[in-house]
Amino acid sequence: MTEFNLTQTDGLLTTTKQVRKRLDFDRAVPRRLLLDCIEIASRAPMGGNLERNKWLVIDDPDLKAKVGELYLSNAGPYLEERAKESPEGRSQRVFDSAMYLAERMGEVPAMVIPIRLDRLPEGTSVEETAGYYGSVLPGAWSFQLAARSRGLGSCWTTLHLGHEAETAELLGIPDTVTQVALFPVAYYTGDTFRAAPRRSAEDITFFNTWGNTASA
Repeated sequence: MTEFNLTQTDGLLTTTKQVRKRLDFDRAVPRRLLLDCIEIASRAPMGGNLERNKWLVIDDPDLKAKVGELYLSNAGPYLEERAKESPEGRSQRVFDSAMYLAERMGEVPAMVIPIRLDRLPEGTSVEETAGYYGSVLPGAWSFQLAARSRGLGSCWTTLHLGHEAETAELLGIPDTVTQVALFPVAYYTGDTFRAAPRRSAEDITFFNTWGNTASA
């Protein structure tokens, strides 16, 4: 007998989307709700169980506006160039929604930055890099899941890191830590989300050796 309701669990996992155009910019998000999400995120797996992660919540209007300006100054040119290379259809719609968010980033009710309390040294190996981010990314995803289950939408973004130093100076973040992402967080509009279309597990899975598919 399974411990969880699989319909609800699978629904949460498959419909936690990167929300851009359905963020409610006019409805405040209580700090307590964000802290509840971070509380859950802090239970995610991390290397050595060392708890070397912090979270920065930005809900001051002036700071949000300034972070939004930094984000747009990097995201705008990047997205415009990528959109030119993208074929019409789903990819183009993603770029359109990403630009919409970039232009309104400074208006979101809250921004959340997951932070790792050190930095990778130059020449870090693939093994060390995997372990480093493997200790913070599970918690970041858990935050998004916890937010979704509470009626909040979020979007995993990293384009503010084109101005990492300026963002750090603005927010008082020391240069000895690593900003991993930036989540705009808001209540979402509408009732729910549908699972995104994806290739089947059989199409993307190999068994035992590379290229050996489930049907082989």
